[in-house]
Amino acid sequence: MATLQLTHLNQSLLPSSSASPFAAYTRKTPGRHSSRRLLPTASLLSGPAPTTRREFIFETAAAPLALATLAGAPAPAWSEEPALSEWERVYLPIDPGVVLLDIAFVSDDMNHGFLLGTRQTILETKDGGNTWIPRSISSAEDEDFNYRFNSISFKGKEGWIVGKPAILLYTSDAGESWERIPLSAELPGDLVYIKATGEKSAEMVTDQGAIYVTSNRGYNWKAAVQETVSATLNRTVSSGISGASYYTGTFNTVNRSPDGKYVAVSSRGNFYLTWEPGQAFWQPHNRAVARRIQNMGWRSDGGLWLLVRGGGLYLSKGTGITEDFEEVPVQSRGFGILDVGYRSKDEAWAAGGSGILLRTTNGGKTWTRDKAADNIAANLYSVKFVTDDKGFVLGNDGVLLRYLG
Repeated sequence: MATLQLTHLNQSLLPSSSASPFAAYTRKTPGRHSSRRLLPTASLLSGPAPTTRREFIFETAAAPLALATLAGAPAPAWSEEPALSEWERVYLPIDPGVVLLDIAFVSDDMNHGFLLGTRQTILETKDGGNTWIPRSISSAEDEDFNYRFNSISFKGKEGWIVGKPAILLYTSDAGESWERIPLSAELPGDLVYIKATGEKSAEMVTDQGAIYVTSNRGYNWKAAVQETVSATLNRTVSSGISGASYYTGTFNTVNRSPDGKYVAVSSRGNFYLTWEPGQAFWQPHNRAVARRIQNMGWRSDGGLWLLVRGGGLYLSKGTGITEDFEEVPVQSRGFGILDVGYRSKDEAWAAGGSGILLRTTNGGKTWTRDKAADNIAANLYSVKFVTDDKGFVLGNDGVLLRYLG
């Protein structure tokens, strides 16, 4: 059965040296007394001493088998299930009620990253995400606001952060210092997404569908669409878009493809919208499924994935923007699936309510459940693969999972 590995800040699990076949170790658990147990030493096993945590756990589990073999007892059969999950939990120095919202790493140093969340949470890592420390940004603490930092993006050493109430931060030195960029009080909607696109350049989106671009580090912004989504729907409500007349004026989710296309889900999940570079307006689409849409995003091959409330998963037929989807069976146990993240063209992970983790290795045709997070009492909101071998799952109550591969 898959087990979840835990990475604690300031904790260790270290075997002590001993000539006995069993070595004692001390494991310290926050809020509890230290406990001591006996573990078989690696000397009972053939081969060199373990050099990594994976090897140590493997040899620890294998020691009873070695002892049984030496005593002449038959060796037990190995389970066909994997011994370890491909994810581990990273414990963070934050309040339990914080919801983690986004993560990004400096393009020039993939060990250096930042993690954002509610309650003005910014954490920083310089070891690839193994450990995190709180980060204070003075330019975001001058006012009596409790910011919700929604999105972060880096290009080289340049980085951007947006949040709610409206705030925009910029760095040109890999996050060593952050500058507050003024924003217009007439900005339509809340800032929910930003993408660093080049030198001194970025693209940011509000939950009302406004898209702005800058090429001079945020001093000036140019509108990429001519009107908000509400204005677009007022013109097109008679075009047959089901649910458009009930539109409340904001997005529930918005996701960007690597080539700059956007897909967004209406706040009620009645329909979805798309936008491509060069278009003057958002294009609304009828949902092709009976249940309301939870989230949508882009596959590695350029197609779309679609999640519905109640745990359903759909994939678009072909690539590009379409309204033609087919359902894929998943073992969601009735909990909603909230996000999908692609590690490669074939492998992707889906996450959702009550610690649901699903994996596909054939582009989404079939999915299997990873039971690693079943015992975590949290909803997993976001799956982020920064590179092929660096991925994270973000959840509420400060839950962060790190991909081991």
